[in-house]
Amino acid sequence: MPIITSPHEFNVEDLFVDLNGCTGRSLYLKCEGFNFAGSIKIKAATEMIDAAELDGTLRPGATLVESSSGNLGVALSLVATSRGYRFICVTDSRCTLGARQLMQTLGAEVHVITEPHPEDGLLGARIAHVRRLCAEGDDRVWLNQYANAGNWQAHYRTTGPQIANSFPGADVAFIGAGTTGTLMGCARYLREHCPGMRVVAIDTVGSVTFGTPAAPRMIPGLGTGVRPALLDESYVDDVVHVPELDTVRMCRRLVRAGFLFGGSTGTVVAGALNWLDRHEHGESLTAVAVSPDLGDRYLDTVYHDQWVADLYGDAALAPPAALGS
Repeated sequence: MPIITSPHEFNVEDLFVDLNGCTGRSLYLKCEGFNFAGSIKIKAATEMIDAAELDGTLRPGATLVESSSGNLGVALSLVATSRGYRFICVTDSRCTLGARQLMQTLGAEVHVITEPHPEDGLLGARIAHVRRLCAEGDDRVWLNQYANAGNWQAHYRTTGPQIANSFPGADVAFIGAGTTGTLMGCARYLREHCPGMRVVAIDTVGSVTFGTPAAPRMIPGLGTGVRPALLDESYVDDVVHVPELDTVRMCRRLVRAGFLFGGSTGTVVAGALNWLDRHEHGESLTAVAVSPDLGDRYLDTVYHDQWVADLYGDAALAPPAALGS
């Protein structure tokens, strides 16, 4: 019987969903949403705070400041309050209401940016706001998830080994790209320990991460308006860009089977199926994909009919494809 004293100590790390019944493919989804922060970001949040405490950057009484589209903000809120730190999260108008309310419930101060930077979009505006906040007080610490090595090292230590141990013979791993912390940590580990396993990055249309043009994006999580400093493309075998409409349709397809996943998961699964359609060529590949979070924070967006119709048209509300099709 597990007994914990801090919320970040609990994380269900060995749960995979067999999506064959939903997709007709040998695709196994690693579920990272079963912890008190509700997402995979608990790993990076804990790793970065541990490192900052160890090197003396973070001292008692300090205030953490970070830019986040939602999930890391929730994870940092949880770890910060459990360790006695104040936390200011700088997010933007795409952050879901549920994530904002959860951060505030955990004691965080939330700043919502509504005007994008002229070149670097909402992310650039968020980072500029973080810099201004940190300049206002010596007790404020910016972990900077976009360049912090702890972001990828968390997954090199945990997520990558968990995939390798559970599916050592898998042919391909599909991992979403946001800050690219999860992607880089897993890719580095799998390159060293499972060199026959291909790593495919899943990004969203409109993200600039892999050099494609910037375009409006409404679903938080994957994608970015500024190329991530952590990214090393030499560890990535292929990239798939997924339109947000496909994300919505995949989320709604999976929920018909009772699996309520977040928008990032819908993107990853849609991208994985796209890649497998183009690469299997009659052979049955074994694939693993990473699900960053669950869908309860997306009830007012991806799973809200009016929100979906307003952004993507009434056609987006058509019944999803039959399970297994």
